Amino acid sequence: MRAKLWSWLAPGLLIGISLGAFFVINEFSHRHAKLEHPVGHFYIVSIVSLLAMLVSIAVGVAGIKLRNVNVTFLSVGFISLAGLFMLHGLSTPGFIVSEGRALPALAGSLSVVIASAWVFLSAMPTDLAFVRWLSRLQRALLPAWSAVLALGILLAVANAGRMERQFPHPVTPPWVPCALTAAFCLFAMYRYRKLYVMTRFPIHLGIVCSSGLLIVSIIIMVYGTVWEASWWLYHFTLFGSMLIMVGGVMVQYIGQPSVAGLFKTLFRPDPRGLIESSISPGVRSLITQTEDKDAYTAVHNYRVAMYALRLAEHMGVQPRMLRALAQGGIVHDVGKLFIPDEILNKPGKLTPEERAVIELHPVYGYNLCKQLGFMTEELEIIRSHHERWDGTGYPDRLKGEAIPMLARIAAVADVYDALTSSRAYRAAMSHEDAIRIIMKESGRQFDPRCVDAWVALAEDDPEFFRAMRGKAAAVKAAAVPAAGAT
Repeated sequence: MRAKLWSWLAPGLLIGISLGAFFVINEFSHRHAKLEHPVGHFYIVSIVSLLAMLVSIAVGVAGIKLRNVNVTFLSVGFISLAGLFMLHGLSTPGFIVSEGRALPALAGSLSVVIASAWVFLSAMPTDLAFVRWLSRLQRALLPAWSAVLALGILLAVANAGRMERQFPHPVTPPWVPCALTAAFCLFAMYRYRKLYVMTRFPIHLGIVCSSGLLIVSIIIMVYGTVWEASWWLYHFTLFGSMLIMVGGVMVQYIGQPSVAGLFKTLFRPDPRGLIESSISPGVRSLITQTEDKDAYTAVHNYRVAMYALRLAEHMGVQPRMLRALAQGGIVHDVGKLFIPDEILNKPGKLTPEERAVIELHPVYGYNLCKQLGFMTEELEIIRSHHERWDGTGYPDRLKGEAIPMLARIAAVADVYDALTSSRAYRAAMSHEDAIRIIMKESGRQFDPRCVDAWVALAEDDPEFFRAMRGKAAAVKAAAVPAAGAT
C-alpha cells in the first residue's frame, strides 16, 4: 500500500510544484522582468549538459554489461537529451552562433521529444519484434547513436545561419512537441508505475518522476517567454529529470562489481564469478522475493545456474551467452512468485488442476522479466526450461531444435538439481542415480547433445559435483547476500 501511495505522491508533487511555480512566476513576476544573461546561459547549459552526457554514457555501458536493454534505451534517450540541450547552449546568440533563435528553440524542443521517445521505447516489452531487433544491436547502439548525435550537433552549429534564414519561425505549432512528449511520457509513467508497485525497484519510480518532469519542461519551454524568470525554470526541471533518472539507475545497480571485474568474468569464464556479476540489486530483489515465497527455489535457482554454466562451458558456448545463461538461470523460476503457496508448497501429490497452475510459472516469469529489460536469451531460458525434446513439455510444447539451446542446457541442470535435492516429501537421489535417469531421458526429455556433454562433464570433473552437493547454506548466502554486504 505504501508503494502504491508513493508511486502517485512522488511524481504528483514534482509535477504540481514545478507547474505551479511556472504559473505563479509567470503571472506575478514584476512586469515580467527579464533575466537576460546569455553568457551564463551559454556556459551553464553547455558544461552541465556535457557532464550529463558523460554520466549517461557510463550508464549505457553498465546496461551493456548487465545485458539490460531498458537501461540501454534510457541511456540513449538521456544522451540525446544532454547532447541536444548542449546544442541549445552552444547556439546561444552572440557566441558560436552570431544571431538568431531558431536553432536553440529547435534544439530545446527536440531534446525533450527524442528523450521521451526513448523512454517510451524502454517501457515496451522486450519480446516485441522491433525491441528484439534493437536488443541484438545493443552493443553498437550506444556508440552509433552518440556518433550520429555528435555529427548532427556539428552540422547544426556550422549551418546555424542558414537554418535561421530558412526557418525564422517555429516549424510546427507549439502543441505538437507538447502532445508528443506527453503521449510518450504518460505511457511510460503508466507502465513503470505498475512495475514499481509490483517490484519496488527504485529505477521504476525514478523513471515515473523523470518522465513527469519532461512533460513539465516541454510545456514551460514552449509556452514560456524567452529570458523571463518563468522561462529559466525549465532548465532546472530538465536537469532535475536527468538527475532523477541517472540516480534511479545508480541506486538500482549500486553494488555491482567494478568494470574491471566485469571484464574479468567475461574473459575468464568462472561460473561463480559470472553469477555474482549478474546479480544486480534488482535481480537480487527478485531472488529475495522468491526465497520469501519458497526458500528451496532460491537456492535451487543458484545451483541450476552453476550447473548450467559448467555444462555450457563444456559444450563450447560463446562467453557472451554464458552471461545470458547466468542471469536467466538465476531467475528461471521467478514465475513461482505468482503461484499460490498452498500449491507451491504442497507436500503431497498435485491434482491435475494444481499441476496446470504450476505449469504456468514459466509464462508468469517470462511476462514479468520482459517488462524488466531482460534480453531475448534470458527470456527464452525463463519460458522454455520445462520444454521437452519430444514436444510434450510446457508451456508451448516446443520440440527438438525449436527449443532454444540455452533453455535445453538449463533443462538438464534443472532436473539434475531437482533429483539430487531433498524435499519435504522425498529424499535426495544419489548423483549416480540422477545421471542414469538423465541418460535414460536422452532424446525424450533432453537434447542428446546436452546429455552427452553432461555425462562427459560428470566423468571429467567429479570434484565439481561433490563440491556442489550438500552446500545449500553456503550457496544461499552467496546468492542472496545480506543488505549490509552490498
